[in-house]
Amino acid sequence: MNIKRNIVFSLEKRKKDGKPVVENVPIRMRVIYNHNRIEFTTGYRIDATKWDEDKQRVKNGCTNKLKQTAADINSDLQKYSAEIQDIFKGFEVIDTIPTPEQLKASFNNRLKKDMPIEPEAEEHTVSFWDMFKEFVRECGMQNNWTDATYEKFAATKKHLEDFDINLTLEALTESKLTEYVNFLRDTKNLRNSTIGKQIGFLKWFLRWCKKKGYNNNIAFETFKPKLKTTQKKVIFLTWAELTKLREYNIPEAKKYLDRVRDVFLFQCFTGLRYSDVFNLKRCDVKGNHIEVTTVKTADSLIIELNNHSKAILDKYKDVYFEHDKVLPVITNQKMNDYLKELAELAEINEPVRETYYKGNQRIDETLPKYALLGTHAGRRTFICNALSLGIPAQVVMKWTGHSDYKAMKPYIDIADEIKANAMDKFNQL
Repeated sequence: MNIKRNIVFSLEKRKKDGKPVVENVPIRMRVIYNHNRIEFTTGYRIDATKWDEDKQRVKNGCTNKLKQTAADINSDLQKYSAEIQDIFKGFEVIDTIPTPEQLKASFNNRLKKDMPIEPEAEEHTVSFWDMFKEFVRECGMQNNWTDATYEKFAATKKHLEDFDINLTLEALTESKLTEYVNFLRDTKNLRNSTIGKQIGFLKWFLRWCKKKGYNNNIAFETFKPKLKTTQKKVIFLTWAELTKLREYNIPEAKKYLDRVRDVFLFQCFTGLRYSDVFNLKRCDVKGNHIEVTTVKTADSLIIELNNHSKAILDKYKDVYFEHDKVLPVITNQKMNDYLKELAELAEINEPVRETYYKGNQRIDETLPKYALLGTHAGRRTFICNALSLGIPAQVVMKWTGHSDYKAMKPYIDIADEIKANAMDKFNQL
């Protein structure tokens, strides 16, 4: 038997007068296994500034109020961890999972003579929602999540709460997971593609639970619901539509759309995502190119400026924007709304048919292109038009930060289609 467990050392969370206590804070040892969380005092205290949260140890060279050194404290913390591991190994040999009481008694018997203070243990049953909160906190910090990722997992948590507020890891059998898929489809009215993403987020959380020793139920690993999906349509502007949008004379009463158009056109001529054009600062502009570290993937990109992107930068070079930004970028949601309004006025209204599935039901919707436009269409427009101009895919990928051809394939297919249609024009002569 292999008992999954996790041993964590951390400072006790205390508050005084509404503020966190940062001086002489107790060091706690937390043991997590089989849905149990047991807290032990270590008998040591340290100032928060002298504690290394990542290494879970006192920083080298530091001492506490009792003049106990980092070396002595860390040595004992290591000893406590080793003792807990030995106790678990003993129970593994006899093929038994210890109860919290057995674990506490074994640890106390081993160390009561050596501990600076008699160990005090608190038993907690970790709820599903406690685990989810810890998962979001830990993975968010480790992976440097963006606000958008936090929002996605907040939505996942809300769906799960609405499905079953008393949910447990043990309950997530294949049958229960199937119920959840049906709930997302029938009650939440989600498309199959969205359901697939939600199951993916849930599996991420469940893999983390398994790694932490919370989860012995591995039904999720083989759960693969059959969800019919279609490849998402790439919404972009052709050169003709892009020219139409650029040259459209915005009415005096709609002048607020002018800046939105400039930002969108800048995306169309650089391939920048909304998040990167939002963060673009004057120091990122280096003569004939811009240098950015992307928000989403942390790629370092050098993107040469063309006459179109340079003209937009020149238009705003003497205009002050907060945080030394280069362009007047508003919130993504508001910009999406204004883009649709602008494109409708400019008559970017080619019918676009979208096909998607809810369960086994195929749904076809035909909408004017302006209704489907959003900020990300700027990046797609850049890629599609660059490829249709004959610029090699590997060059475009250097500008956009794409690392493999799989992500570029939908765009390459579109470029090939544009080329084929262009060749057909010879047949009309």
